[in-house]
Amino acid sequence: CVIPAAGVAGREITTVEGIGSLSHLHSVQQAFIDEQAAQCGYCLSGMIMMTVSLLAHTPRPDDVQIRQALSGNLCRCGTHLEIIKAVHRSAELMAQARAKAP
Repeated sequence: CVIPAAGVAGREITTVEGIGSLSHLHSVQQAFIDEQAAQCGYCLSGMIMMTVSLLAHTPRPDDVQIRQALSGNLCRCGTHLEIIKAVHRSAELMAQARAKAP
C-alpha cells in the first residue's frame, strides 16, 4: 500500500487473493495460520504479500532480513514475534514443497 496506483500502471499485480484459495492455501497463508500471526487483519495482506516477495528472492532469510523486508508494514496488534515465526515457517513449508517437486 505504499506504491501509488500510477506507479504500477501497465504492470502485473498479484493480490493476496491471487496466491491461494480456501481449498489450497499458499504456504505463506498456511504458515501465518499455523503461527497465529494474525490479530485484527489490518496488516495481514501486506505482511503476507511482502513475505511471498521476500521468499521469492531470499528462500532462507534471517531475522534481520525479515525485519527489513517487513519494515514498511505496521502491525498495531503487537504480533511481530508471531509474524517473524510465520515467515520462518513459510520458508520451511516452501522448502519442503520444492523438495517434493519432481
